[in-house]
Amino acid sequence: MASPSKQLRCVVVTPEKAVLDQSADLVSLPMSDGELGVLPGRQALIGNLTTGVLRLKIGAQAVRLFVDGGFVQVRDDTITVLTPRAQLGSEIDLEGAKKSLTSSIPKDASAKVIKEHHNTILRARAMVHAAKGL
Repeated sequence: MASPSKQLRCVVVTPEKAVLDQSADLVSLPMSDGELGVLPGRQALIGNLTTGVLRLKIGAQAVRLFVDGGFVQVRDDTITVLTPRAQLGSEIDLEGAKKSLTSSIPKDASAKVIKEHHNTILRARAMVHAAKGL
């Protein structure tokens, strides 16, 4: 008889609370240099996350979270994510995120305002993807 496959433990923490503590077969992370898929047995690593969608595969089910950058540690089949902001895709205000995507920027905006607007668009796009399961 085959033994059950080993799983990962994924923990996502913000300064306010623990958002997720879940076992998974596969975890996909939005790293600053590209997406990283983690399977059980992965070598230890520490890395920078970018704003994006963290995905967990649990059997046939998929769970998605919006993460707003941060850091990740993978060690002993445990993935620990420290992020300033995270939200389960099922809890995202999809209409609010879509509204942020269509906001315009004033013509005489400063470089700081333009950068903030760009970051808002990136966050909104990631939130829509997490909510819709894209």
